[in-house]
Amino acid sequence: MNAPRSYVWRSVWRGAAGIVTAVILWETFARSGIFSRALTPELKAIAVTLYSLIADGSMVKNAAFTLWRVLLGLFVASVIGVPLGMLMARYRAWERFWLPLVSVLMPIPTLAWVPLFILWFGIGDLATTLVVTYAATFPMIYNTWTGVRSVNPIWVRAAVSMGAGQHAIFRKVVFPGSMPYIITGLRLAFGRAWIAVIGAELLASPTWGVGRVIFDAKEFLDSEVMLAALVVIGAMGLLFERVVFQKLERYTVTRWGMLAPPRV
Repeated sequence: MNAPRSYVWRSVWRGAAGIVTAVILWETFARSGIFSRALTPELKAIAVTLYSLIADGSMVKNAAFTLWRVLLGLFVASVIGVPLGMLMARYRAWERFWLPLVSVLMPIPTLAWVPLFILWFGIGDLATTLVVTYAATFPMIYNTWTGVRSVNPIWVRAAVSMGAGQHAIFRKVVFPGSMPYIITGLRLAFGRAWIAVIGAELLASPTWGVGRVIFDAKEFLDSEVMLAALVVIGAMGLLFERVVFQKLERYTVTRWGMLAPPRV
């Protein structure tokens, strides 16, 4: 059922309120004189720089390369993390083998691996994408593992009592029951992937990427370009949250009655 128009507009305004507040705070800070205008440019200067970078196509190309690395790394992390997390939750031997290894590797900062990845795989896209995959894999493993373990045993016993086989139990009970956790894992993995890709692009020196834009701008103390790049990263994060993750929730766990719909 479609939401009333008044609710939609309320949602838009409430969502915009936080962004407007941040914009006002930044403009106040930029005009305060605590730092020079070269270090904290006003919003107008950032907007003009962003427009020029989009108009000449450079920001679009750099953002496309970065987004491709994030999505590729997230896809590979999901292919690895979701099945592994499910196997760890369903079989004690898998859990005993993999959980200590995951517990050891996850706290290691992703950027600490970048120099080694550069030595192993060279400078460029491969090392950067592997860093992103490494960062995104652990949230997928942990959240899937937790989600499968949190499935209500009563649901499983009810399915067994009705004659469901292992395949049916997995497809109709375990997988849907763990979906809220898997979607949360996707959100966390997406955020970690962005942190990793920007750091990797700064260190692994691929030809294109938003991280590369920030690094080059730092060399010339061009804070307007750096902030314009940060605006692009934030805008893509907001776009994915609204267009991908919220819709995925709406058409899966919310529709199945496993997650309460948003309050008015």
